[in-house]
Amino acid sequence: MSSLLNSVVKKNRARLIPFMLTLYVLAFLDRSNIGFAKETYQLDTGLSNEAYALGAGIFFVVYAFLGVPANLLMRKFGARYWIGGTTLVWGFLSAAMAWADTESKFLLVRTLLGAAEAGFFPGMIYLTSQWFPQQNRASIMGLFYMGAPLALTLGSPLSGALLEMHGFMGNPGWFWMFVIEGLLAVGAGVFTFFWLDDTPQQARFLTAAEKKALISQLASEEEKKVTSRLSDAVRHGRVWQLAIIYLTIQVAVYGLIFFLPTQVAALLGTKVGFVASVVTAIPWVAALFGTWFIPRYSDRTGERRNVAALTLLAAAIGIGVSGLVSPVLAIVALCVAAIGVIAVQPVFWTIPTQMLSGTALAGGIGFINLFGAFGGFLAPIMRVQAESFFASNAAGLLTLACVAIIGAAIIFSLSVTRAMPQPDGTQH
Repeated sequence: MSSLLNSVVKKNRARLIPFMLTLYVLAFLDRSNIGFAKETYQLDTGLSNEAYALGAGIFFVVYAFLGVPANLLMRKFGARYWIGGTTLVWGFLSAAMAWADTESKFLLVRTLLGAAEAGFFPGMIYLTSQWFPQQNRASIMGLFYMGAPLALTLGSPLSGALLEMHGFMGNPGWFWMFVIEGLLAVGAGVFTFFWLDDTPQQARFLTAAEKKALISQLASEEEKKVTSRLSDAVRHGRVWQLAIIYLTIQVAVYGLIFFLPTQVAALLGTKVGFVASVVTAIPWVAALFGTWFIPRYSDRTGERRNVAALTLLAAAIGIGVSGLVSPVLAIVALCVAAIGVIAVQPVFWTIPTQMLSGTALAGGIGFINLFGAFGGFLAPIMRVQAESFFASNAAGLLTLACVAIIGAAIIFSLSVTRAMPQPDGTQH
């Protein structure tokens, strides 16, 4: 990579990654903060367990089906207006949860929130393909993916602190949690209109020579891709393979996330509280380091398939072992699991950006993300059913591990062109 292109990558990284990371943290908080307020929210509103479960799950269903059209609309209208506009909408909707005091209002707002957030994540994946050369994307996505463990590490105390505002101005704590966290996203949406440029050609922070170097590099990569039409992408066997892989990854992710606090509490022999919450954060802190290192290793070596497969396999082993060993070893295994399920994703997302281009890339990412979104819906069902059928908590973990092993096996079967490693062995 030329020194000029290295300069472009550094500028793009400094400009875009903190912005993308902040949005990811806010998105993760806004879709999951209902879990923090579950007990008091249900008590105050009279919401049944069945309605709560439906509202929590319906987000993922709507989110899944609207991912493809949302990403195509972003390609049509431009990243700045689309990402800024959808962030504003989901922020207002998240804040509107404060007034969702009946079952019908709750279900309506959760449905609309899923629709508003549908284009965000696949949009971020598409954005990296428009601003960074292929050989840098794993490390770039790794930095972006640090938003998930950051949200899981920091989101609990933030939401907990906001819940302590109970009674302020006559409103319950969950009211203020929804309002304040939603308005943070609204502010980020407004900021997007001033900060983000639609394309490298329009970048205000790049020189003419830097724009030319980046555009030339991206154009040369486009010529080597498999397909450029959406219809070809959907019919392509490897796209379906990638969709199934991403489903297995998300089953492992949400099968771990949804149950980690209660699993840790059981290992400690206590209830979910402050001590359990602190210990629960340990695997996500480990995931921060893993998500920093593994994608950078992938970029440095140019290896995508084997790194992704082995990382997912490590996650499977960590998940399965965590239900079979002593508490101390189980926490270590959960650290391995958390590293695996988070760090595999930025490496995985470099694969479709190697295969697809143009409309097919935007739609293909949305299509793959559609399958993954169902992982959030299926994971708790699969884990609970396995535990019930075999009358063993370990059975649920072993089921998740088997799903992840299937995903790793499919990744190993892929034929993926190696990315060009850095010639000096350093990460740029």
